[in-house]
Amino acid sequence: MNGLELRAIVLGSGAGGGVPQWNCRCRVCRLAWSGDLRVRHRTQSSLAVSVDGDRWLLLNASPDLRRQITDTPALHPRGEDRQSPIVAVLPTNADVDHVAGLLTLRERQPLVLHATRSTLDTLAANRIFDVLAADVVERRAVGLGEVFEPLPGLSIELFAVPGKVPLWLEEGDVVTDLVGEGTVGVAVEGGGRRLLYVPGCARMTPSLEARIAAAHVVLFDGTLFDDEEMIREGLGTKTGRRMGHMPMTGPGSSTEAFAAFAGVRKIFVHINNSNPALIEGSPEADRIDAAGWDVAFDGMEIVA
Repeated sequence: MNGLELRAIVLGSGAGGGVPQWNCRCRVCRLAWSGDLRVRHRTQSSLAVSVDGDRWLLLNASPDLRRQITDTPALHPRGEDRQSPIVAVLPTNADVDHVAGLLTLRERQPLVLHATRSTLDTLAANRIFDVLAADVVERRAVGLGEVFEPLPGLSIELFAVPGKVPLWLEEGDVVTDLVGEGTVGVAVEGGGRRLLYVPGCARMTPSLEARIAAAHVVLFDGTLFDDEEMIREGLGTKTGRRMGHMPMTGPGSSTEAFAAFAGVRKIFVHINNSNPALIEGSPEADRIDAAGWDVAFDGMEIVA
């Protein structure tokens, strides 16, 4: 197809809870609550992609989805009756901040819900998601490595990345870098361009390196600035890796792992409210910029 251009809109650039988090007065959230312009408000992780600007696929459906739609004119309904340019949704796992927004899409709007069998089984086990009426919302299982077109001219492939089960499904000893259907990255291709969306990843792998080398743009897990961030700030007892996320900096970090990919545009997404790189002009933000990365913000538009 001719005249197609791969476009993406960052609907939500924050991790679970967004920025500022509703109950938080950490360093970053204090600045956000006070209206300091160095910290942008951010909703929870989601991306919209299209090749024609008319029909859109959502990658993840965050709890903030209704606000994200109202803030994004490209996703507004058109015509006289009920209609939406959102024609398909693909959650990358069953985390609350990636599937709770599906409940926003319950007003009998025809669309296709694509996901791994693992994620679909998790949704099927929770009957609240049955508000997505089966006669108008098709649930379509997608296998790893399967290439499909949710929209004409837009091809998608899911691939496994190391991660863990959703927090609300944790039991006993938790494997934090399990490779399987539980956590996936998304390879998006259209108009001759390739974009990778990986909002959650516990560590780099050779197969992921190969995919990054072949991409034009990568949106990658930027949850924490360093592995001990939550503990140091008194916000939790878990390291970033225990939470299933590579840190931005330090040994085995994403900035270290991506250093060889100078020709790829690199953008951090899924950024936790505790992350000091969210403070524009801070030493941490400058360090990320010097490493060749952009920090995503809500409403950021990307032409791959």
